[in-house]
Amino acid sequence: MDTNVKARAGFFRRLAAMVYDALVAIAVGMCAALLIILVLTILFENNLLSKQGYEHVSDVIQGSLLYKIIIQIWVGFWVIAFFLWFWKHGGQTLGMRAWRLRIFALKENQEMSYLHLLGRMLASLGGLGTLLVLFDLKNKQSLQDRLANTEVLVLTKLENDHTNW
Repeated sequence: MDTNVKARAGFFRRLAAMVYDALVAIAVGMCAALLIILVLTILFENNLLSKQGYEHVSDVIQGSLLYKIIIQIWVGFWVIAFFLWFWKHGGQTLGMRAWRLRIFALKENQEMSYLHLLGRMLASLGGLGTLLVLFDLKNKQSLQDRLANTEVLVLTKLENDHTNW
């Protein structure tokens, strides 16, 4: 597939995909939180972990900075894993797929490893890096695209078909 012929994605198309992906990421985070809280509840109620004098598991978690941090790291891991896995396996998240966007490496045979994609994610500054597209009308490159040597292109309906994914 020759990526030079395709148009780079503009700001509003990227924003729409980001909103879609944010909803999916929230759902992923909620499921991850549910799972770890369920595991912690089982461990506390079976006295495998001490309730530290609290009556309810929710009080233990709310009263402990350690458990709050563990839950946040766990949820953050799964949200980050969601994005990285989809970018690595197909170059598209669900929101990008809905808006026919895909990440490509600028260099033809450049490997987009998980570490490379993690760097791209961090460079996005939580999506703020995409604002650069508003000012770079000629190249339509976001901060994360520039730093990771990638580009986000608009696919045709045929290229976006699930059989090509």
